[in-house]
Amino acid sequence: MARNKETLLLLLDVGPSMHSVLPEVEKVCSLLVEKKLIHSKYDEVGVIIFGTEETQNELTREVGGYQHVVVLRDTKVVDGDLVEALHQLPRGTCDGDFLDAIIVGMDILIKKFGVTDKKKKRLCLMTNALCPIKDSIEGTKEDQVITIAEQMVKHGMGMESIVVRGRLSGNANKTIMEENDFLLNIFSQKTCAKLVYVESPTSLFGALRTRNISPVTIFRGDLELTSKMKIKVWVYKKTSEEKLPTLKKYSDKAPPTDKFATHEVKVDYEYRSVEDSSKAVPPEERIKGYRYGPQVVPIAPSEWDAVKFKPEKSVKLLGFTDASNIMRHYYMKDVNVLIADPGNTRAINAVSALAKAMKEKNKVAIVRCVWRNGQGSVVVGVLTPNVSDRDNSNTPDSFYFNVLPFAEDVREFQFPSFNNFPASWQPNEQQQEAADNLVKMLDLAPSGKEEALQPEFTPNPVLERFYRCLEVKSKHPDAAVPPLDETLKKITEPDPELLSQNKSVIDAFRRSFELKENPKLKKSTRRFLREKPSGLKEGEGDISAKPSGSKEGDSYGDISAQSLDSLNIGDLTTVQDFENMMSRRDGPEWIGKAIKDMKNRIFDMVENSFEGDNYPKALECLVALRKGCILEQEPKQFNDFLHHLCKFCQKNDLHSLCEFLASKELTLISKTEAIDS
Repeated sequence: MARNKETLLLLLDVGPSMHSVLPEVEKVCSLLVEKKLIHSKYDEVGVIIFGTEETQNELTREVGGYQHVVVLRDTKVVDGDLVEALHQLPRGTCDGDFLDAIIVGMDILIKKFGVTDKKKKRLCLMTNALCPIKDSIEGTKEDQVITIAEQMVKHGMGMESIVVRGRLSGNANKTIMEENDFLLNIFSQKTCAKLVYVESPTSLFGALRTRNISPVTIFRGDLELTSKMKIKVWVYKKTSEEKLPTLKKYSDKAPPTDKFATHEVKVDYEYRSVEDSSKAVPPEERIKGYRYGPQVVPIAPSEWDAVKFKPEKSVKLLGFTDASNIMRHYYMKDVNVLIADPGNTRAINAVSALAKAMKEKNKVAIVRCVWRNGQGSVVVGVLTPNVSDRDNSNTPDSFYFNVLPFAEDVREFQFPSFNNFPASWQPNEQQQEAADNLVKMLDLAPSGKEEALQPEFTPNPVLERFYRCLEVKSKHPDAAVPPLDETLKKITEPDPELLSQNKSVIDAFRRSFELKENPKLKKSTRRFLREKPSGLKEGEGDISAKPSGSKEGDSYGDISAQSLDSLNIGDLTTVQDFENMMSRRDGPEWIGKAIKDMKNRIFDMVENSFEGDNYPKALECLVALRKGCILEQEPKQFNDFLHHLCKFCQKNDLHSLCEFLASKELTLISKTEAIDS
């Protein structure tokens, strides 16, 4: 029997005001049972519906009242029949009283488990809470709800209240709706109850907790601020990727009459010698090795065990830093939450004070973590304060923990800054306005509406489809894979209604950015296509790729076949040749060649200059080289060259060049222009 077995009672409003959303309620409730059949097959689930014409429950027979409440299915272990029953919920004709349904559900659980049984018991109410609640015989409705809440706590029951609103509440009686919201809020204050309001079918899918995962600590110990100052803390997982259930090998060779057959397949591996394939190699003759150059270095298990780093279990503070120094893209893995030991008042106060101080100073903590003894690795992470915003809140102050990368984990890909591109490459005012309107149109949180695709209310469509497919295959093995549910499509695709309503905005954005097809030519006929350098007139640049010393009449129309060595920067059109070579994208070596050739040309101009006659052209080339190095994120190439050029001038008594460059305000590439400077 499962240790975390749960008994769940679904309290479903099927009254007339809920008819429009009942198809979605059927889907989400049947999905809940499908998941339990995989992950929690010993759980028990019962179904109570209210808002029906008929009445069928034990309390009505015993004490009277509790009309229009039907126990559709008593609590028992989940099975396929329950999935079918939830696919076909009755449509009621009367207004439903959710308090009556809660009391009937509590009565079932109390009679089954009593006061002493501490098994997990949960009620799940799904309603729009738009219908009036009957007056209590004794006291007010508020008094009645408080009494019910006290009994829930006494018997260890939890409750989820999912209130489906949205378009349903448009014509509702506001007084009744506010009163019902007030009563439901009492449950969330007095008990371990969760109250959620949803407006869309997608949010409904995510609001119901379909899988019960018990919180398990990954660390219990000290947060060491110093060797003499420690705080008792617990660490839990806050987010963790939910993966598809593991597929197992299955055999149908077991006799059909064997009811206890597991049908599992056992896999054994056997290693054989390369020289003699008929000879098996026993474990004591096998050893693992690592490639080191051309050779393989064998390492015995005992040696590898000695090499392993074996730190002691601990969480140690290394220091604090500004929150702005930790970029969002540094976060590597699942998020953990670090809280004070729940039973330690001094630890709770210490964690709260530390979290509030860090938030006030806008600081984060860098910590070194080893979650368990024998762990083969150490992680360095960041603690971000999570301070409760509400006064007298039941939520304790805590920290979120994220793993930070080491140097070996960081991937550096340098791209030129858009700010350094020419003005002709920047978006104009019309284009920027079109982009702004597109972003506003696709805002997921428009004013007055529920934010769409909130992570806590958005189910994984891949998992949901898998569970649906598994349920279909369990009854019809040859059935085709069912299509993706329309509700789940809204997660994976843009809203068609929103796109059609804002077609003019989309068309304006499309017109603002002209798109041209880039045909993919065959390899044998591929030509290097490049834009004409900015500033050239019609007809210029045609011979910019000519090697120096070439003659008129030579053909340079097809340069795709020209080798790296045969193409150089010429004397006549030095800047244009340099720009053309820098713009080539048929090989990474062209950038380095262009920079190297340009440096050589500049040196030639300086050395062959007479009384500074080549200085203006050398300056023009230096400006082009500087711009190219900024665009390609090669600031070191230019800065080192300019230093070298100045030293060369000083050594050869060419001070006039340095003065000329200074007068033209030619400077080194700064860090604001290129981050690597």
